[in-house]
Amino acid sequence: MSLTLAPSQSLAQTLESLSLKVMANEHQDLAELFEKNKKSFVDYLGELASREAEHRYQLKISRLLKNAKLPRNKLLKDFEVHRIPGLSASYVQSLIGGEFIDRYENLLIFGNPGTGKTHLSIALAREWCVANRRVLYISAANLVQQLLIAKRSLSLEQYIKRLDAFEILVIDDISYIPFEASETDVLFTLLASRYEMRSVLITSNLPFANWNKIFKDEITTAAAIDRLVHHAMILELNTESYRMANAKKRNSKPLLKKDK
Repeated sequence: MSLTLAPSQSLAQTLESLSLKVMANEHQDLAELFEKNKKSFVDYLGELASREAEHRYQLKISRLLKNAKLPRNKLLKDFEVHRIPGLSASYVQSLIGGEFIDRYENLLIFGNPGTGKTHLSIALAREWCVANRRVLYISAANLVQQLLIAKRSLSLEQYIKRLDAFEILVIDDISYIPFEASETDVLFTLLASRYEMRSVLITSNLPFANWNKIFKDEITTAAAIDRLVHHAMILELNTESYRMANAKKRNSKPLLKKDK
């Protein structure tokens, strides 16, 4: 299909019709700047196209971040790696690259409450979005509720397929699922469907030895653990609660005496 332009149609209108909004808005000012600096037409066109491409990239990243549904704004630079014994900044940086996601491997983060599991998982999810990856962040309790709703409406398979669109599914706080075995079965169904097909990141306060509290029976528990750890990296955040440490710091500060 050819596009016929009216003779009076301006360049800006033409660019708008092609959905090149940045080029439409900036072409005139940039042309004057490049003409003033005696730069070539090729340089001008290259810069104009580069600005359009950067704008589209930023829009895409914004959509990925919005679709990821990150609950809070946690940044990796604010995660105190030095507090975690055996964890190095270089290893965390390697996780940002996300090569394990390309291999459909998993990342399992264990630790007591307050040790930074949620902070780290949110920060990593943000980095993966910025790296142009499709991520979904969801609490385990919310995920189970959504799976149950889908099961009751006979659309569980379709819901799981929709989750396949996400390269990595970040499931936070898997320890806090107060459901019966018949309900946590849907979570196992999801994990089994992603095995060697898509990646998951799971945070948990419970070590594997206590996962029978989640899946209720030994067979399902063993099967779930087997699928998760077969291709997985495991981080253990064995340190004092970050919130508790901060509270101790505040309480250790001497009180200022009031002037009499």
